[in-house]
Amino acid sequence: MTAETGTVRAAAPTTPLRRRGEALENAIHEAVLQQLTTDGYARMTMEGVASAAQTGKAALYRRWSSKEELVRDALRASVPPAGPTPDTGALRGDLLEVVTRLRAAMFSEVGTAVRVLMGELDQRRAHAFLEIVLERVVEPTTAMIGEVLERGVARGEVRPGAVTPLVTDLVPALMLYRIKMCGGDAERVDPQAIVDEVLLPVVRPNPSAGQGS
Repeated sequence: MTAETGTVRAAAPTTPLRRRGEALENAIHEAVLQQLTTDGYARMTMEGVASAAQTGKAALYRRWSSKEELVRDALRASVPPAGPTPDTGALRGDLLEVVTRLRAAMFSEVGTAVRVLMGELDQRRAHAFLEIVLERVVEPTTAMIGEVLERGVARGEVRPGAVTPLVTDLVPALMLYRIKMCGGDAERVDPQAIVDEVLLPVVRPNPSAGQGS
């Protein structure tokens, strides 16, 4: 209320922020992830994303023709690159680094959004989103594990013939299973336990190999 007029001022209307290009797209992508993790895919709307990003709905439709296309682009832009293969000089250290990175990706905001999609959509509808995660996260991780294990073979830490596609798939498969089937609790995905109790016992050289009977 003003002293001069004795009237109540109306709240100023919220207006879209004036952003363009990469800054606007980053804000939209962040809004998509927030909407997915709080409301789920079914309740997420283009209007809600525009409001959260503080932009107009027309700005979304100029770039993306549908909610599905918008979510795919947000995931593709938000999934971090895998980074270089670690080289600590020892097999266990390298494996711990790879598994720790994968765990961080799975429990990041984008990882949480992906879990929402996996839990809410049937396999056919989720496939388009999961392909991005496979391409950007899972496949680079299995390639890293393969490279780390091959270096371990050269150092005598891994038995020859142990590096197979089934073995390199062990870590992401186990982690996805425990996240999806065991409540998604981060404590159930312990990198040290996965390396020490699962992966190393599978690939270590047999102590009796080469010994006479």
